[in-house]
Amino acid sequence: MQSVLSSAVVLCFQVVLLFYSPLQVLAVENVNFGVHVENQTGVRDGLSRKHHRVYQLYSRTSGKHVQVLGKKITAMGEDGDKYAQLVVEADTFGSQVRIRGKETNYYLCMNHKGKLVGKKDSSVNGGCIFIEIMLENNYTAWMSARYVGWYIGFTKRGQPRRGPNTLPNQRDVHFMKRFPPGEQPDLQPCSFTTVSKRSKRVQYTATSPPPL
Repeated sequence: MQSVLSSAVVLCFQVVLLFYSPLQVLAVENVNFGVHVENQTGVRDGLSRKHHRVYQLYSRTSGKHVQVLGKKITAMGEDGDKYAQLVVEADTFGSQVRIRGKETNYYLCMNHKGKLVGKKDSSVNGGCIFIEIMLENNYTAWMSARYVGWYIGFTKRGQPRRGPNTLPNQRDVHFMKRFPPGEQPDLQPCSFTTVSKRSKRVQYTATSPPPL
């Protein structure tokens, strides 16, 4: 009798192990994947295909477009202004991007004081990487990846706001992406295949008997 009870206990223990082992493996995999995502979005990805798109960033506050005038950054560009054409570079599977002036090749960056400046080298101190955030009002905000909580923002006169003085719900940090005049997104025309009753008919030969 005692041997039967011992066998039953061992069997129950094995069943419990079989039940919990997949859960433990799944939990470990989830943790590792989360760490992997965080690590990959924090560094530049040299393997993935780089996506470059030219936009104008319309400032909700100034009513003009962001300009990269070399080291100087403003939001006073008219529609179609050559300094207002910005190349948004995305090369990770997160929402981290670099913003470069198409005309000057200077990157829009934020220094340790929260000031917006233009730099030739986008890798200096990591202040040239921003996180694109889609807002509920259909505007876009750009938060510094290095200085979390600091946003790209401008006053009504188009002057840059310092990062510590910005909040995501302020109009000063709201932008709308626009294509430059004459440039439109790459839209592939839709093609439709028309199937007529005649094309549905099956031509039968002498060796292909009709269906029953």
